[in-house]
Amino acid sequence: MSEILPIIVAKYNYWLYIILMMIGLYAMISKNNLIKKLVGMNIFQTSIILFYVSIGYKTNATIPIIENAHGDSHSPHELIIHAADYINPLPHVLMLTAIVVSVATFGVALALAVKIYQRYQTLEEDEIRMRLTEE
Repeated sequence: MSEILPIIVAKYNYWLYIILMMIGLYAMISKNNLIKKLVGMNIFQTSIILFYVSIGYKTNATIPIIENAHGDSHSPHELIIHAADYINPLPHVLMLTAIVVSVATFGVALALAVKIYQRYQTLEEDEIRMRLTEE
């Protein structure tokens, strides 16, 4: 047990993402209000985005802008590029795209919720389901 505790403490951010993900999943599954389900979906998506951004982080690395890449240096040893010294920007760029998609999905879902409320005068799933069976 004493060997496991330092590993758990060292990866505390992953545990926070898992907790956030479970909160979002719980809200999507257990709540009857459509807005609460949408907020749960947004929390779930945010936890996944945070997870991927944390995976893309690298300790003691720099941004991928290479100085003297075109032979401006006179020493051939300065032209050697060590890829391990740079952060991979791809996970961060993909998560920027995921944030845009998340915001767009949330906006469309809220617009649909407004339309549902205008038609059925409620956002509770059970009441909407009862009114659909009456029609």
